[in-house]
Amino acid sequence: MTQIFDNPADFADEALDGFVAANRGYVARVDGGVVRSTEVPAGQVALVVGGGSGHYPAFAGLVGPGLATGSACGNMFASPAVGQVYRVAKAANAGGGVLLSYGNYAGDVLHFGQAQLRLNAEGIETRTVLVTDDIASAPLDQIEKRRGIAGDLTVFKIAGAAAEAGLDLDSVERLAIRTNYRTRSLGVAFDGCTLPGAAEPLFHVPAGQMSLGLGIHGEPGISEHPMPTASELAELLVSRLLADKPDDAGNRVVAIVNGLGTVKYDELFLLFGKIEKLLTEAGLTVVEPECGELVTSLDMSGLSLTLLWLDDELEQFWAAPADTPAFRKGNLAPRARRELAGPEEAVAAESEETTAEAADLGRLAAAVLAQVQGVVVEHEEELGNLDAIAGDGDHGIGMRRGVDAAAAAAEESSAAGASVERVLTAAGEAWSERAGGTSGALWGSAVIAAGIALGNRDAYRGEDAAAAVTAFVDAITALGKAEAGDKTMVDALLPFKDTFLTAFDAGTPVASALAAAAAAAQEAADATASLRPLKGRARPLAEKSVGHPDPGAVSFGLIAARISNYLDSELSDFRLSDSQLSDSQLAAAAGNGARS
Repeated sequence: MTQIFDNPADFADEALDGFVAANRGYVARVDGGVVRSTEVPAGQVALVVGGGSGHYPAFAGLVGPGLATGSACGNMFASPAVGQVYRVAKAANAGGGVLLSYGNYAGDVLHFGQAQLRLNAEGIETRTVLVTDDIASAPLDQIEKRRGIAGDLTVFKIAGAAAEAGLDLDSVERLAIRTNYRTRSLGVAFDGCTLPGAAEPLFHVPAGQMSLGLGIHGEPGISEHPMPTASELAELLVSRLLADKPDDAGNRVVAIVNGLGTVKYDELFLLFGKIEKLLTEAGLTVVEPECGELVTSLDMSGLSLTLLWLDDELEQFWAAPADTPAFRKGNLAPRARRELAGPEEAVAAESEETTAEAADLGRLAAAVLAQVQGVVVEHEEELGNLDAIAGDGDHGIGMRRGVDAAAAAAEESSAAGASVERVLTAAGEAWSERAGGTSGALWGSAVIAAGIALGNRDAYRGEDAAAAVTAFVDAITALGKAEAGDKTMVDALLPFKDTFLTAFDAGTPVASALAAAAAAAQEAADATASLRPLKGRARPLAEKSVGHPDPGAVSFGLIAARISNYLDSELSDFRLSDSQLSDSQLAAAAGNGARS
């Protein structure tokens, strides 16, 4: 039971603040996580790791020379939002590019992926290596679907050592990919973990039983077994991992016995001794092993075994020195402390120059987002009820949280004279961070992508509108991986995009093309009622979903229609393809949007 806290909602942030206070020689706090507080050589690749809080030493405890450059830290067991990942990566970047690495979980993939798109768009070359070491989560022929557990450490350590040695981004990425492929893990639980403020654990294991194949976010295992002896447990873990070894495995392995929170070190050592004996009997040489708490799950009673099959190159980097708050190996020369800009200085450093015309267009963007807020508020209950048919019923609430934050951020940004790009970027970040979940990540990504496509300009033409529509839709399809017919928002998005671009290419004014696209989106959203969901949380309850439209598609159709009507009524004399808004039109439009 987690007992030390004031407000459970503040637990993750306050724990991170305390961690930084206790480790200022290693880490500095930035908005979204931590980065090294010591100097990073210019041109060095920045390894940025991360995930939800509650797994210490992962992820912040692994930041330091020879390992990670920064860590994005989400809420308890929740992915960090795109803005958090982006800000940590920006602070960690030393000019050599950024490698993002994290466990293969849907929320992390969406949020880190969105941050990667944004960083690359700004000229910071960014790559990703997912950790997929958990053999219980998918068969070997579907290794790319496996989740990441304690194998995070091997991938992070070797990638971090390669970056510290001065290798370029291509080489660091290559080594991380190879390490991930040659890493296998399997875990067991004896009882579940308890989130701060919760009265009960997330799951229980029956007395006298053991759960095999657990996750690190409170997920129970895939099967239950009678509680084994230590020798039987060692045999089970070793035999399962050896049966799953990579094709090019050699005979030198790193063995990591990882405690998940409450198993005592004496028990871990006892088990490791038996595991080491079995590995030796199998003809393997154990190289620089680890035994202790490395990737935990709050107070979970459980443990895992990880094996990394080495080659000469990987062994060199596994053995290389590292110096972090929670993981130390060998000796490194002391590093000088560096000065990091505080929040106020960071904001000032990112300020932009805008003309009066660009600021007016920024206010119009905020007014449009106010319209989006209005339609979501109006239909919040309806969207929630629709989602509850075959989902968890939170679509309306999630959209409301996201759009409220987005509209407020847009209003604040536009009041300071920001451009359309800055207004929409602030709105997208706020949407993603406040809404959370898949919907928040997708909408935040799309709004930011549209803002980047529009940029900071004094006027826009029809081609700019087409680029923004394309960027908006492509961001969602690229991150969400959904296709037409999956019964998701994409079923309304694609007809919207196709109709708009077809009409615009035929010479239709932008406002008319937008109206036609919005109508197509609403018609397509209604048509999803006949589909069976192939993606998302509704998929397991597909039969209940048939006969009801997808809530994500419905909400997009409603928003598209409201934006179209707003622009048509407020800007009836304006055609984006022909001219720029007049000052009087902008003032009226922005004023009406703020009042709605």
